[in-house]
Amino acid sequence: MTQVLATIALLVADYDEAIVFYRDKLGFSLTEDTDMGGGKRWVVVTPPSNRGARLLLAKAEGLEQRGAIGRQGGGRVMFFLETDDFRRDHELMSARGVIFLEEPRHEAYGSVAVFADLYGNKWDLIQPKR
Repeated sequence: MTQVLATIALLVADYDEAIVFYRDKLGFSLTEDTDMGGGKRWVVVTPPSNRGARLLLAKAEGLEQRGAIGRQGGGRVMFFLETDDFRRDHELMSARGVIFLEEPRHEAYGSVAVFADLYGNKWDLIQPKR
C-alpha cells in the first residue's frame, strides 16, 4: 500500500492575505484557486520544490474556527519547512519580512530557526544533516 500525506488544511482569516504571505514571503507557488461559490474558495499553495504536503488555505468560519487561527499547533512548532540551503533561505525569508523568533541554531540534527507565519503559527526552517 502506498500512502502520502498530500494536503494539510490551515485556517486563515483571509484568502488573499494568506496567498500573499505564502507566495511572496515564503516563495510558495499558488497551485490552485478555485471559486467554490458562496465566498468559499479552494486555495492551495506548495513549497518551491513541489514536493511534500501542500497547504490548503481554509478561510475560518464561525467563532470556534476564527479562534483557532494562529493557534492550530497549540503554541508549538506545527510545520517543518525543509531546505537544502539554510543560510540562503533564512537570509531570503528575512529580507522578505518573515519574522524569525530566534537566531539560527546548529544542532546535532541540522540547522534550524523558528519563524511565525502571518497569523502566528510556528514553523521550523530546517536543513537536516544528511
